[in-house]
Amino acid sequence: MNIVTTTPAATRTATHLTAPAPAAIGTAHAIRQAATRLLPFLEQGKPISTSTLHVFMSESFGGTDAQGFWVWKDAYEALEAAQVLFLRRFGPAILSRSTTPQATLAMMKRIAELLPTHTRRSGESQAMQQLSTPLPLAFVTAQAAAMASSDLVLEPSAGTGLLAVHAETARASLALNELAATRADLLGLLFPRVPLSRHDAAHIDDHLDAAMEPSVVLMNPPFSVGAYVDGHVADAAWRHLSSAFARLRSGGRLVAITGTGLSPENPKWRPAFERLQQQGTVILTAAIDGRVYARHGTIAETSLTVIDKVPSADPSRFVASPGRAPDVDRAASV
Repeated sequence: MNIVTTTPAATRTATHLTAPAPAAIGTAHAIRQAATRLLPFLEQGKPISTSTLHVFMSESFGGTDAQGFWVWKDAYEALEAAQVLFLRRFGPAILSRSTTPQATLAMMKRIAELLPTHTRRSGESQAMQQLSTPLPLAFVTAQAAAMASSDLVLEPSAGTGLLAVHAETARASLALNELAATRADLLGLLFPRVPLSRHDAAHIDDHLDAAMEPSVVLMNPPFSVGAYVDGHVADAAWRHLSSAFARLRSGGRLVAITGTGLSPENPKWRPAFERLQQQGTVILTAAIDGRVYARHGTIAETSLTVIDKVPSADPSRFVASPGRAPDVDRAASV
């Protein structure tokens, strides 16, 4: 989940983008190198300690955090990149050997439990609400999308790829967008054959080429911050969601992780969802306990929302929420 500076309106596609800053490229390469060194721990089922992470980061960057060579945000993104590399290598085998989605989810939880908790939040992470989707919740989100090899999946705020890798595992085609420079460079290293753009995802429909028509959107937008805007932006998540929905192909599906307030059950947002249901149908909206995000350094409650781009028979009516899921296991069953 990212929100960073916007690009000029004339920038239409990834092919027209200027080259990223050399410093950002260097950081992304070092993060990718650290992730590669962390991968064997996940492969062998060994926990990664904070001290081990510190050693690998210092060796990859050529110096320590105390010396200013890297910050802990970089270290946590190396952990996330290592999970992407792990799932690319073993995700298909895990799916083929799991008899049920619950069995696969249990494996995702075991992988996540090998990682240290994010305890140091950077200024950028705080200000831009850069909270990547935890691996177990990313799997649940991907399951809700019901992706197939025939799908084109767009992730408008792709972060470090923890949602995107599940689309890759499903053999779907991918299109990624990420505005944060280092994260975009890292995505380019992790998904070198995937189209990557660098737009403000709050206006993603305005920026992408007209031929780009995703059949699935997976998204975890920032909840209440906006590009070039100081302070709280109440409708930030809605801007991201509505723009991505506008880009979605007719008959397609959008699955989003947002704050719990963005729900048709909230009187503030109900009129907006009623307007959306003139073109689509809210299939599910379920609150998720904040403890699901605990290892990522927050306990903010979230909501899983699924919308099909099929006009509702009655835009004023919504499916009843199943209530708040206390954990990912319950979220997977709603």
